[in-house]
Amino acid sequence: MKVRWLGLVLEVVRDLREQRAPASPEEVADFETDVLAGFVLARASAGLADATIRGDVGHLEQVRVWFGKSLWDMEAADADIYFGKVLRDAAKGTRLARTQALTTYFQFLELRHKVEIHQLTGRVVECPIDEMNRPRGAKDAALRIPPSEAEVATLFAGWREELTSCRKFAPTARNYAAARLMAEVGLRINEVCRLDLDDIKWDLGRFGKLHVRHGKGSRGSGPRERMVPLINRAGATLGWFIETSGATSTPTTPDTARPCSPPSARTPTAVVGGWGTMPCARASLRPPPRTCRPGRTS
Repeated sequence: MKVRWLGLVLEVVRDLREQRAPASPEEVADFETDVLAGFVLARASAGLADATIRGDVGHLEQVRVWFGKSLWDMEAADADIYFGKVLRDAAKGTRLARTQALTTYFQFLELRHKVEIHQLTGRVVECPIDEMNRPRGAKDAALRIPPSEAEVATLFAGWREELTSCRKFAPTARNYAAARLMAEVGLRINEVCRLDLDDIKWDLGRFGKLHVRHGKGSRGSGPRERMVPLINRAGATLGWFIETSGATSTPTTPDTARPCSPPSARTPTAVVGGWGTMPCARASLRPPPRTCRPGRTS
């Protein structure tokens, strides 16, 4: 129908969406199955792990079994009964996980199938979890404040003193050098554990560089290699560790080692299996081992 008003032609706008007859229970059940399959696929495309998706689907299935109807028919009063009576004595983590799964599912329904559900059932999708019945306990991620430079210096000073009296020098020196590398050039634990002596490139750049072959990947893309400059006296740390692990005749401390110490001819450069199998130091900072423990007689 067209109407002319003030020289303009107005026409009634009709709904272009598909007009459907009232759906049967079988059609609603099939549609519910398709919606749940789409929810699983959408969460998988977002990069969530399969275990996380299975956990969310398990929570939804348990709520569905209790409710006995499609979840989009659930109202705030139903959520009050479920979380206030059925899960009253459940563990706090279970209540929070089930609430989160239900909230995420309703967000999916509102974004993807709100109109279609209204056409099939006549209901407007609305999440039954609101500010009044949401279980307590949800909190933001804790703020992590890095230690100050003085605190880091105190830590390594005490650790350095332990090198002179530790029972097993080789693993203690290895752990000390790995921790110093993480603090000096920002390596991750897994990256340090997979380093070899061949990854030290003394002749690259001003300070030398470290070839990180097993860097952290991004969203499943695999390890990413990168070159890390040996700044903040990281070269001195590596030089000290190479000298002590190579059993040099003149042991040094990490702070007095040379800023950039390339391996000598008598220092092994091929290490199988990374830092975990570095050769033990025969000459170290510690005094000669005792023949018996304090308080015992041999």
